[in-house]
Amino acid sequence: MSDEAIRQVLGLLYQEDTLRVLATLVLGGAPEDAGPDRPAVRRALDRLERGGLAVRDEEGRWEVRRERFRELLHATARPAEPAVSAEEKVLRSFLVEGRLRAIPSKRDKQLVVLNYIAQVFEPGVRYPEKEVDVALRAFHDDFAALRRYLVDEGLLSRENNVYWRSGGPVDVVR
Repeated sequence: MSDEAIRQVLGLLYQEDTLRVLATLVLGGAPEDAGPDRPAVRRALDRLERGGLAVRDEEGRWEVRRERFRELLHATARPAEPAVSAEEKVLRSFLVEGRLRAIPSKRDKQLVVLNYIAQVFEPGVRYPEKEVDVALRAFHDDFAALRRYLVDEGLLSRENNVYWRSGGPVDVVR
């Protein structure tokens, strides 16, 4: 259902004569009891029918099509947001388009970000310091601080300017 259909129904309910005829139908009355003259009632019923709010039953009597309101409600309902983990919330608040806005100062948040960054490095692969710097520069301009934090937290190990991943979660593909 389109936004146009929703606007159409709202427009119908805004028109006084159409609203009056619809209200009369809802209360179980005959459309002629709505008050306006006969041609105005006929025009209102035509508009209500085109908008899906009124239909004729088998005996030719007009009745309200209440399910139309349910259809409109479902059309405007937004899908539920998927649950987001605490780690994902931290990453969303500190990473913008893959780059760190700032290095978190709180350790728990910093660990979440550092674990995420450590995933760039393959376990078992040794990297020269220049390659590590290039990879970390993609996340933040202060790549030296990131490198130091990764080593201090045991996510990377270092020996003779060669680094390897030594901690953090590892994705296992089956």
